[in-house]
Amino acid sequence: MQNNVLILDFGSQYTQLIARRVRELNIYCEIHPYNNLPENISDFKAVILSGSPFSVRGEDAPHPDLSAIRGNKPLLAVCYGAQYLAHFSGGEVAPSNTREYGRANLSFVQEGEQFFENITKGSQVWMSHSDTIKKLPTGAVKLASTGDVENAAYRIENEQTYAIQFHPEVYHSTDGKKLLENFLIKIADVQPDWTPDSFVDSTVAELKDKIGNDKVVLGLSGGVDSTVAAVLLHKAIGENLHCIFVNNGLLRKNEFSAVLKQYEGMGLNVKGVDASARFLDALAGESDPEGKRKIIGKIFIEVFDDEAHKIEDAKWLGQGTIYPDVIESISVNGPSATIKSHHNVGGLPDYMKLKVVEPLRMLFKDEVRRVGASMELDPELLGRHPFPGPGLAIRILGDITTEKVAILQEVDAIFINGLKEDGLYNKVWQAGAILLPVQSVGVMGDERTYENCVALRAVESTDGMTADWVNLPYEFLQKTSNAIINRVKGVNRVVYDISSKPPATIEWE
Repeated sequence: MQNNVLILDFGSQYTQLIARRVRELNIYCEIHPYNNLPENISDFKAVILSGSPFSVRGEDAPHPDLSAIRGNKPLLAVCYGAQYLAHFSGGEVAPSNTREYGRANLSFVQEGEQFFENITKGSQVWMSHSDTIKKLPTGAVKLASTGDVENAAYRIENEQTYAIQFHPEVYHSTDGKKLLENFLIKIADVQPDWTPDSFVDSTVAELKDKIGNDKVVLGLSGGVDSTVAAVLLHKAIGENLHCIFVNNGLLRKNEFSAVLKQYEGMGLNVKGVDASARFLDALAGESDPEGKRKIIGKIFIEVFDDEAHKIEDAKWLGQGTIYPDVIESISVNGPSATIKSHHNVGGLPDYMKLKVVEPLRMLFKDEVRRVGASMELDPELLGRHPFPGPGLAIRILGDITTEKVAILQEVDAIFINGLKEDGLYNKVWQAGAILLPVQSVGVMGDERTYENCVALRAVESTDGMTADWVNLPYEFLQKTSNAIINRVKGVNRVVYDISSKPPATIEWE
């Protein structure tokens, strides 16, 4: 029995956070849609049901098939899951008199229950539901209450089935991680043995078995994801890995040459391909964000296809796809709405005869960094901010021109270099500049100007699923604004973006 945990997604905004908290316990878990269960249920040692925006009383309520799970495996039902078990197992779910949303405190905790071990009365929890459980399901025992929610937690007798009407995965539930630990480690007996070192060992072994003596073509970007993916593949197949770094004309200033130099001495087989004209020509006149992403994805595929044909017997395309890319690109009957398409997710066209290998597909960004550190990669490289695959194309709002790219490259360089010089770079998770399709009146010297506006963006995050804007010092923003306006021809106004994700996204497009 593997020490894996299955999370069934009913569409909660917090589903990814459940996975994050489980993995913080050094336990491997996977998210699957409630209506598309994995075939290998036996590989999972415990199951968690997520919350949902739906009501169990609605006609469109998700109905999972739990026949292979309930009573056979330890099961934790969160919010919608708890109400689902009650509603369809002899209990009663009804609309709450008041919408139960936000912080609450446990007013009752059943003593002697392993599920609530070291969690006491008064512990803060986070509620997010408009229905409530009025009557517990058949065979249920109440475990906890809050001031407004009588049946905040319960278990089913003669089963390892537990249910809660609050969200242990959010930080506002102060003992949420402890609750998950009690369920997974103490009740379900899942071993916390999923570490960066174990991931490297198992992944390298799987890659060797999967790829054999085949050759792999991998696109390097200079970022953390593709670099860690390349090193993992190199450990598995050595010189059979052929890395390609493409200049799409939308990189940061001088990045093409700097990245190629960065890989010198790492032992990787890297080739630089300047396809900037090809990308910019294809993007000419395109203003729609999704249109730009799809064009860039298409050209990337074409470039890799061209380069793969130059490598005799290349069979695989390696990619640095990570879990948030996968999650944001999948829509499952409503639960996980597609936010944006990712050029490295979703397979390849039929004409391209390469199979895809994605060593990091199930990792969050911070996990990728920990894996890189365990392989002793350069800390400076691992600390590099994320940079979008489409590059500056989605930081230039509207159509793309060579002139606009040049302007934004200069602005971006001033901003990023300034963060480094002032010791702020490592305090920021991601930063960049956005060229807005806005021109405004200004005064330079004694002359009137009518030039471009740029927005600066800096956020704090762990994995990119949520993010808060960074309160950069006014002195830094003032200095940076002055430098941009004085040194970048075509810009006369600088603004700072103070929106968080959600409701905004990190990138503007």
